[in-house]
Amino acid sequence: MKLGLVINPMAGVGGAVGLKGSDGRDIVAQALAKGAHPLAQQRAQSALSAIRDSVPGPVYTAAAAMGQNALEALGMDAIVVYTPAEPETSAVDTVNTVIALCEHGIDLLVFAGGDGTARDILDALRQRGVEDSLTVIGIPAGCKIHSAVYAVSPTQAGELLAGLIDGQLYSAKAAEVMDLDEDAFRAGQVKASCYGYMHVPVDEQRMQAMKRGGVDTESLVLEDIAADFIDNMQDDVLYLMGSGTTIAAIMQALGLDNTLLGIDAVYNGERVAADLAEQDILALLDDPDYAEARIVVTAIGGQGHVFGRGNQQFSPAVIRRVGRDKVIIVATRKKLRSLQGRPLRVDTGDNRLDSELAGMKQIITGYEQRTLYRIG
Repeated sequence: MKLGLVINPMAGVGGAVGLKGSDGRDIVAQALAKGAHPLAQQRAQSALSAIRDSVPGPVYTAAAAMGQNALEALGMDAIVVYTPAEPETSAVDTVNTVIALCEHGIDLLVFAGGDGTARDILDALRQRGVEDSLTVIGIPAGCKIHSAVYAVSPTQAGELLAGLIDGQLYSAKAAEVMDLDEDAFRAGQVKASCYGYMHVPVDEQRMQAMKRGGVDTESLVLEDIAADFIDNMQDDVLYLMGSGTTIAAIMQALGLDNTLLGIDAVYNGERVAADLAEQDILALLDDPDYAEARIVVTAIGGQGHVFGRGNQQFSPAVIRRVGRDKVIIVATRKKLRSLQGRPLRVDTGDNRLDSELAGMKQIITGYEQRTLYRIG
């Protein structure tokens, strides 16, 4: 098997600092100025470590941070087929790398990034006319990962790669590449459309489903969830309210403004901070007035992710500070049914923390109603 690799070095850099995306050099510059740390290399290495001793031959890739560095850090052989003109890479470099990889006849393309990276990959495959014949596996490393071409986590991307190399038989299917308007996303609106399709291995446990969007018509259920949550709120506890329409319903019931696609802080019935980045949250947790805190999240419909998709502000450092037993999950039963038995997912970037978060969890699904559901 001739394996190709491309990494978007700045994928996801805007997540933890609350910029809700990383597309464009201006956003990357803002993220770095806010103290963001790129994690795409780390997440790619986490996946590739599963095949470091079994990959047949060298891996074809781009120079430096676009693939070569990650491979060499793992002691894997790399053949560089493209070198970016500038240290700060762009979408053009991603496209050029994929075109060069195709020219070298790769059998499988592995890439690390988010939805923007997936669109760039598809553009390159279209230019080569191989979008229907080349199989891809995405390693999730971006802020927004609505597309169905990504594995559930870097670890499971590695497991899938290892299976392919070991000769396990997989079918392939066309999976959606989603095009999300980042400017609208930052303004609190999700405007996503299908940009096209790429072919991925069929593995319902390791490959994620496309995010299910749209307006939740279960307005009465959302009101019940909000009523239950509010009845059980405690005084002198800081509630870190995550993103999504389910949590927005709670904020509306509290009579508070809400950052639909960001993190807000509520204390004694008042919103004390809005649209928080990771460091903002950690600063609040350092405040002795907020000795007790809770994280409130919902699951992404269709995918089931609780952490690691659009809420990277809840970093491993934040989750550990608050405590894994102080995470509150709210979701409608309809959303849970949309998972078709698949577990809820966590992809914090810290494998040990992901394991600690796993297990059966009580989900608030209505008024005085709890549903036991597995996090795996």
